[in-house]
Amino acid sequence: MDKVLIIDDNPGIISALELLLSLHQIETLSAITPQAGLQLLREHGDISLVIQDMNFTADTTSGEEGRELFYAIREISPDLPVILLTAWTQLEMAVELVKAGAADYLGKPWDDNKLISTVKNLLELNELQRQQRRAQQQSLQAREQLRQNFDLQGIIYRSNSMQKLLEMATQVARSDVPLLITGPNGAGKEKIADIVQANSPLRDGPYIKVNVGALPEELMEAELFGAEPGAYTGAGNRARQGRFEAADGGTLFLDEIGELSASGQVKLLRVLQTGEFQRLGSSQTRKVKVRVISATNSDLPQQIADGHFRQDLFYRLNVIELKLPPLCERPEDILPLARSFLDMGPGEPKQLSPQAQSALMRYRWPGNVRELQNTMQRASVLCRSQIIDEDILALPVQHVTDRVDVSFEPSRELLEQTLASCDGVIAQAARELGMSRQALYRRLDKYGIPY
Repeated sequence: MDKVLIIDDNPGIISALELLLSLHQIETLSAITPQAGLQLLREHGDISLVIQDMNFTADTTSGEEGRELFYAIREISPDLPVILLTAWTQLEMAVELVKAGAADYLGKPWDDNKLISTVKNLLELNELQRQQRRAQQQSLQAREQLRQNFDLQGIIYRSNSMQKLLEMATQVARSDVPLLITGPNGAGKEKIADIVQANSPLRDGPYIKVNVGALPEELMEAELFGAEPGAYTGAGNRARQGRFEAADGGTLFLDEIGELSASGQVKLLRVLQTGEFQRLGSSQTRKVKVRVISATNSDLPQQIADGHFRQDLFYRLNVIELKLPPLCERPEDILPLARSFLDMGPGEPKQLSPQAQSALMRYRWPGNVRELQNTMQRASVLCRSQIIDEDILALPVQHVTDRVDVSFEPSRELLEQTLASCDGVIAQAARELGMSRQALYRRLDKYGIPY
């Protein structure tokens, strides 16, 4: 049950409020002095709302006592909503406190319907914020637990989608089944492969990486499976060891697997099935034990339908698939990644202005994490001060039709910084964040940020 603390020096006021709230199944605690009210607040951790008077001494109308009480409440519980009960003589003081974070003010005598409506709305908002804080705390604990239990190779993230992906990656790392990592270019597929390798039983064995898409087609088979002297033009008179032989007893990471030639697909399928292969130009069968992790940004099912990729090979590679979402679908990761890239730069790390943060959050990031890293490196070099502003980022202009339908949800930190930089002007802050004033108001109310 919701619990409301009433602090007022008038017993009649307290009784009236207690009766009114009880009719709506709202439990109350009451105190007739600020000191007693603060003591109750310290003793009861389940108080959801405070209704406080502005004066507690006879013939006093300045509201200073209410002001002191409000800030004392803020010290004990910074996010607790507070309703001010005020006479017209304290209206100016009440407005000041609302700007400082008070939830609302009501004049005496109050309207019962308005008071109940305000209380219920604030209790619902407070419960929502509590749930959000619990969810954030649970998410933080889950991230810390994963970092303590596994080697995450220094990856930076905040999003739940990445948390789930990494939990799955570290879980399947212990097996030796083939993995297929899918996702767009620049999203970090190789980093996920590194994490799998670092937490696998084969972490002390060879770890060979091959960018299949960068290999000329005529050399692809020789690179992967090796070649005998004279097997192809320019092969020379020495045998060539392939990447599978080099990775024997360890892991082979095949990036851009969708670019593998038809003959290379046949040989790769055989290796996955039997562990056997033949060097180019040789009839001798060789056997290796290699875990294969492959990655692609291609639509392999479509390539299968078009006859460019073997379906049986796809099923062999795709025993477990790890889908890496694009950066624009995990906006919670954008600012932490941006700050981490700035920290890697030379000299003292630079800071992002609220406008720059807003621009980073609005941008689609077609190049994903790689593009974000390059943007931060360029901005760090070009910026002559310690604060990187939006114009230094020089992000390309994107048309609305090019944008991905992904909701931009600014953090409390970004909202507060943007509002402060705009001197509290809502219209200007909304423009900086790329949203309507109504949308900004809803988010400010959601986080209990005064405006």
